[in-house]
Amino acid sequence: MAALALALSSPALAAEDWISGMALPGAIALAADGRMARIVTDPNDHAVVAIAAQDLREDFAAVTGAKAIGDTQIWIGTLGKNAAIDRLAVSGRIDVARLRGAWESFLITVVDRPAPGVARALVIVGSDRRGTAFGSYELAQAIGVSPWAWWADVTPAKRPALYAAAGTRRFGPPSVQYRGIFLNDEDWGMIPWAANHAPDEAPIGPKTHARLFELLLRLKANVFWPAMHKVTRPFNADPANAALADRYAIVMGSSHAEPVLRNNVGEWTAPAADFDYVANAGGVRRYWAERVGTNAGYESVWTLGMRGIHDSGMVGPTDTDDRRRVLERIFDDQRALLAGAGIAGAPQVFTPYKEVLDIYRAGLAVPDDVTLMWPDDNFGYIRHFPDAAERARPGGSGVYYHLSYLGAPLSYLWLSTTPPALIREEMGRAWDLGARRMWVANVGDLKPAELATDYFLALAWDVDGTRAQSIDGWTAAWAAHAIDPALAEPVAAIMAEHHRLNFARRPEHLQWWLPNQKPRPSGLAEAEIAERLAAFDRTLAALDTVEPAVPPHRRDAFFQLVRYPVEAAVMANRRMFAIEAHDRLRDRNLPAAGTAAEQAHAADARIAALTHQYNETLAGGKWRGMIAPEPADGQWRSYRTTPVALPPRYGPTGPLPASAASPPMIVVEAETASGDWRRIDGLGRNGGAIGSRVDRAVAGVAAMTLPPGTWSLSIELLPTYPDRDGAPIALDVIVDDRTIPVSVPRMTGDPGWAQAVLDNRITVELPGMLATGSHRIELRANSGGVLIDRLIARPAR
Repeated sequence: MAALALALSSPALAAEDWISGMALPGAIALAADGRMARIVTDPNDHAVVAIAAQDLREDFAAVTGAKAIGDTQIWIGTLGKNAAIDRLAVSGRIDVARLRGAWESFLITVVDRPAPGVARALVIVGSDRRGTAFGSYELAQAIGVSPWAWWADVTPAKRPALYAAAGTRRFGPPSVQYRGIFLNDEDWGMIPWAANHAPDEAPIGPKTHARLFELLLRLKANVFWPAMHKVTRPFNADPANAALADRYAIVMGSSHAEPVLRNNVGEWTAPAADFDYVANAGGVRRYWAERVGTNAGYESVWTLGMRGIHDSGMVGPTDTDDRRRVLERIFDDQRALLAGAGIAGAPQVFTPYKEVLDIYRAGLAVPDDVTLMWPDDNFGYIRHFPDAAERARPGGSGVYYHLSYLGAPLSYLWLSTTPPALIREEMGRAWDLGARRMWVANVGDLKPAELATDYFLALAWDVDGTRAQSIDGWTAAWAAHAIDPALAEPVAAIMAEHHRLNFARRPEHLQWWLPNQKPRPSGLAEAEIAERLAAFDRTLAALDTVEPAVPPHRRDAFFQLVRYPVEAAVMANRRMFAIEAHDRLRDRNLPAAGTAAEQAHAADARIAALTHQYNETLAGGKWRGMIAPEPADGQWRSYRTTPVALPPRYGPTGPLPASAASPPMIVVEAETASGDWRRIDGLGRNGGAIGSRVDRAVAGVAAMTLPPGTWSLSIELLPTYPDRDGAPIALDVIVDDRTIPVSVPRMTGDPGWAQAVLDNRITVELPGMLATGSHRIELRANSGGVLIDRLIARPAR
């Protein structure tokens, strides 16, 4: 269990070491004595360079308060588009050899006397338009401006003097070529908020998109899949959106269900039955050709293939072979449209999502230069990893990953509790196995998924550097920038415990029956519930200890990034388990049941108060409409939780009875095993697990000592896919001298999968009984994707 560090005197985590508030030897003054450096661009450079430069001017003013311009300069430009910087390169004053032809790379260097009348300049040079913009935003972050300055009100601290150390710093190219987000299921947050944010335009319009594009650039991302539900005006319905994306150098794409940049929900105006490539190929092709004609001049990733109007199966073909043949025809026709518009070489992607993955596995021929975008199972576990043949394809592979989801067995749309450790584990394995071309995360309404979004994109930009940091270390650095350096470690500890507790059961999944099933309680023993609630109480106490030390200018940020998600999860658990306690006690202890009812009502009221604060008063009402606790309404009832039914309130109340003792069990955490399994921090019921390796077999030994009696043994696994869904999780458990092969089929959509993703756990009962005494347990696996949480012995029934 992650310790909740409460000390508020943690040493400040070192910020970027090349920016200082003091005039160290050789440093260049960027701001001092009420003046800041002049920021210079070339009018012939790309539009995004001017945008980034203006943002940097505003960032310097916000940090330093300076209004006047000093003697030093900051030059920002793209190779081949900035005459002054090109002269420095030609004369050898700056070394750009590694920038030429590179993807989204940049360098930042100090140059003495770069031009007549200029004593010194900090020069930011990009290999291409996004590389230059990333360099400008890199400097902004180094002076103390968080990428979340606007989206989470992370107001920068004041720093009246800023100096940059001499020397050259190089960045890029990124690990993953195309990296971005999918704004999805926007009905309950982004749409009502955007309607308030920009009431003069249909949501989501250019004003909101401009803020989203700026955030992507600050996070060094380059791809955006726009929102696409019925309540949203289609992105391309307003030509200003695509033009704006081009000015911001954002590569536009579309989801797996929206081929050729078409939002079918809002743009297909013929009857839905006519969206059929068997019966109406000409009509569908004309529909696609129109979008190719309007958007061919923009940088885009073109989604190929076809599904139904709204995230549903393809209309027309009647069986898998027929669907395969029709899809291959569709590929040819879509690519002919692109070729006819002169963009045959534009990046193209095919996402075998849900039932389409079965069509792919039935022999679907995807053109070799098309990127294969592998999906997760919607709950953070990737369904398919590239094999050797797929790794050899020139189009490469990518991953479509969920941090939010509307769908079966139960949606999760509220608090964003996917642990960064799971993102690292799954996306890191995808990288190791060759999925390196394109990563896109479904972020739902974006808020409150800030931390998970940030981590996903940090990993995509620099896989090796990000994986080299521990999860707690990365989160502490994130908290230092977003909250305060002195609070970095205690905030990281709070978030670690928040992720640990909610990994065992998400706040949106505190319903142990599925839609259309008979309601039932959790099945947890009273002692287990008491232990869970006590851990949540400790987390809340730690939160209350930290909050008074948050600097005033970061209190709105603290509420959005820490207070709301953490406390709302606490209260969701208090409410649900108080309802269970009430139902358990009402026929045998009415006063105690009344106490439980009061607790449920109090927790529910606190969730309402927190949400009201977020939506109505936070940051002066800036986020009105953004947050909606799940279930927000009665839509999509087949995979949404039932609205919470609070118990009646009684008069006199009494104390709750003491919890019964926990069922006896002996737990051995898998990370205690010796051997060459990988230790994975931040996952599992106790904050740690072990994982197998993709490149070799692994073995490890754990010890278990049992008291008198006869015991059964089980092993708890995380519901990963060892290779692809349908293939089993396979390992051997050797208990003393007895080998027990374990094989757990993984089939997305079946009842076992549903239970596993809600629990984030698969429990396998091992055959045979164990007697009292010490036992040697060896764990062996021959392939990647096997994650073990713990071993549990229970008294034999």
